[in-house]
Amino acid sequence: MAMRQAEAIWEGDLRQGRGRVRLPSSGHEAAYSYSSRFEEGSGTNPEELLAAAHAGCFSMSLAGGVVKRGFTAERITTTAQVNAERIDGRFTIMSIHLETSAVIAGLSEALFSEAAEEAKASCPISRALSGIPITLRAQLVPTVTA
Repeated sequence: MAMRQAEAIWEGDLRQGRGRVRLPSSGHEAAYSYSSRFEEGSGTNPEELLAAAHAGCFSMSLAGGVVKRGFTAERITTTAQVNAERIDGRFTIMSIHLETSAVIAGLSEALFSEAAEEAKASCPISRALSGIPITLRAQLVPTVTA
């Protein structure tokens, strides 16, 4: 796998400063600030970017696990919630909760649950974050037949 990178630029002090993150491979850029990270201000923040990375990684890993079981996902939708709290005066990521729903024709609940748990344990972002609790709620959505 190729080396991946992103860039962050910060200008100014912590509370009044501002920053931008840039994803060179896609050209996407986003602003971030003290307010977007620690309050409810507009812009992104590192925890949101971590959640996006984890949701994407898990979804791809689950798709791979489903293929290993002989099926193809029509759609996998995953949300990752990063819980950060102030501990001893420092913000600390305490846990991540993954919520996923998938439309996969013919796959049993048992095989889906097995694949989802395997994806949670084996996706590279989960492995990188193995020092914090990661929980999962996985739902197989019934396919509609005409």
